[in-house]
Amino acid sequence: MRETVETFLNYLAVERGVSPHTLAAYSNDLDQFLGFLQSGSAGCGNWNDVSPERLAAFLDDLDSRGYSASTRARKIASVRSLFRFLKEEGAIDANPTDGLRSPRVGRPLPKALTVRQVDLLLQEVSREGTAEGIRDNAMLELLYASGLRVSELVGLDVRDVDLEQMTVRCIGKGAKERMIPLHEHAIAVLDRYLGKSRPRLVSHTSGNAMFLNRKGSRITRQGFWLRLRRYAKGAGILTSLTPHMLRHSFATHLLHGGATLRHVQELLGHASIATTQIYTHLTSDHVRREYDKAHPRAG
Repeated sequence: MRETVETFLNYLAVERGVSPHTLAAYSNDLDQFLGFLQSGSAGCGNWNDVSPERLAAFLDDLDSRGYSASTRARKIASVRSLFRFLKEEGAIDANPTDGLRSPRVGRPLPKALTVRQVDLLLQEVSREGTAEGIRDNAMLELLYASGLRVSELVGLDVRDVDLEQMTVRCIGKGAKERMIPLHEHAIAVLDRYLGKSRPRLVSHTSGNAMFLNRKGSRITRQGFWLRLRRYAKGAGILTSLTPHMLRHSFATHLLHGGATLRHVQELLGHASIATTQIYTHLTSDHVRREYDKAHPRAG
């Protein structure tokens, strides 16, 4: 059964093009599921032995461990995907996850910084004159200018940034490519990093990686997050700031500025506009304020 899980994970990586982060989540979830199936005297010896009752017992086990609804929903989705794969491959006679219940998960509104908070953050990081500080300035400016996911940001190579065309090329979820325009200030900060800072960080391990750590290797998501938290504290931002909040801020501020939902969808790389529509909830207060200011009978 372990070999089957490895085959499924390889399928996700090679044919579905899922990100390493998503692949790791699938692997952890299915490791836990496999451990549950093979535990106790009634352990399952093959996939056809897995019954709806056994799956229900797995759900009860997740409940008893105190997982949040969103975590339980993710684990169940991983199991569903595995059995769908097994059925399509002819490895099982019937799919036991048909009709499997999943906890209802309310979709949380993404958090965004105000324009003022973003300004304070970028001012804070721009004061750093070290090679790492110049790199951090370039990363933050690029993140807010493009709406990249942090995994996309740290995965960039030097050739992905075109200073002349003022664009960044990104390979997003599902190996989908998108080209994102950049404003002049972001280009100037990136030019400074490439000309002044990156050469001081380069080592034999650098390769074509755009953003390097102090050892000359590609900077990690965790490494960038730690630096971001330090700058947020220095800027007086009390919110627990994450890189993804800058992506949310990018989308929200564009909509505030008059960008269309379809345009923002394209820039964010969302496969469905329904995913992008969640940002309209963040702009409702802005729309109300603009309405009150503009309508002759308002106020």
